[in-house]
Amino acid sequence: MKDFSHINKKNQPKMVNVSDKAITKRTAIAKATMFLGKEIISHFINDDLITKKGPVFQTAIIAGIQAVKKTSELIPMCHPLLINGVDIDIDIVDAEHIEVFCAVTIEGKTGVEMEALTGANITCLTIYDMCKAISQKMVIKEVMLVEKTGGKSDIKND
Repeated sequence: MKDFSHINKKNQPKMVNVSDKAITKRTAIAKATMFLGKEIISHFINDDLITKKGPVFQTAIIAGIQAVKKTSELIPMCHPLLINGVDIDIDIVDAEHIEVFCAVTIEGKTGVEMEALTGANITCLTIYDMCKAISQKMVIKEVMLVEKTGGKSDIKND
C-alpha cells in the first residue's frame, strides 16, 4: 500500500521535496463536463454567448489560464511552477451540455495534474458566473484527469 506523499513520519503535513528529481517534459489534460441547459445554450451564436460581462467562453478561457498559473496559491502543497503552455478548449456537446478540456505543459520536476484540474474547474465556474442571470440550474457534473505524461508514470483515463 502506498503512503501519502504529503505526510511526514510524525503524520504532519509537508511539501514533497522534488530537488533530486530530474527535469522532464510533463503534461496533463483535465476534462470538466457541465450542464448548462437548453435555456442557456439556446442563447449561443457561433459557439459563444456575448453578455453584458463580455463573451462567455473567451472570458472563461482567460480565467482558466489565470487559475492554472495561480494553482500553488490555492492548493497548499502544490509547487509554484513555470508553466510552458496552457490550452483550454470548450465544446458544446449537445443541447444542454458542454465539455471543457484544459491541457498544461511544463519542463519541471513535478507534474501539472492539479494545474489542469484547477484550470478546468475555474473555466466552468466562470461560465456559471457569467450565465447565472439566465439560469442558476447549471451543474458542474464531473471533473477528471484525462491524461498525464512525464515523471514516474504516464496515465490515460477514458
